[in-house]
Amino acid sequence: MKFPPATDIRRMRKALDITQTELAKESGVSQSTIAKIERDRISASYETVVKLFETLDEIAKGEKHDLTAADVASKDIITVQSTDKVRVASELMRTAGFSQLPVLKGDAPVGSISEKIIFEKIRSGKTMEELKDAPISLIMEESYPVVTETTPMSSVTAMMSDCNAILVAKKGKLVGMITKADILKLI
Repeated sequence: MKFPPATDIRRMRKALDITQTELAKESGVSQSTIAKIERDRISASYETVVKLFETLDEIAKGEKHDLTAADVASKDIITVQSTDKVRVASELMRTAGFSQLPVLKGDAPVGSISEKIIFEKIRSGKTMEELKDAPISLIMEESYPVVTETTPMSSVTAMMSDCNAILVAKKGKLVGMITKADILKLI
């Protein structure tokens, strides 16, 4: 493995957004030695430089592969109850800027509602008057899948080929939601 100059350690560390102390902990090289290497105050041994670059490389690879559902999920979930009227969901989607919402019964996810569902009902002959006062439970679709916060993002993205969103739970309580828009933010 060919390494860049030792002075690039600082640039790589900053790109990974880790401190000298964190790099020291991971590599076993003291923080003061890392500081001196980064400022070009000492010529570190080949072994030390190799250890630092290998550690930085492991950290970089780990970040790409260890992303979890909790890392990506939007924490502020806006939900509606299955007994709410469709107009409540429509108003929430409009004001919050979302195109879909999870539907709950109490704290449990029981369905989903989206602009698409509402438009499909209008296209199929329902009037806006009929829809606005109808309970969401009459037009909602299936609930979004629920994963734990430690679920790897590779699993989440695979699941999203069949659905528009994923709910994230911790000890059975919803703590976040991942949409396709959240996935696109990672690119």
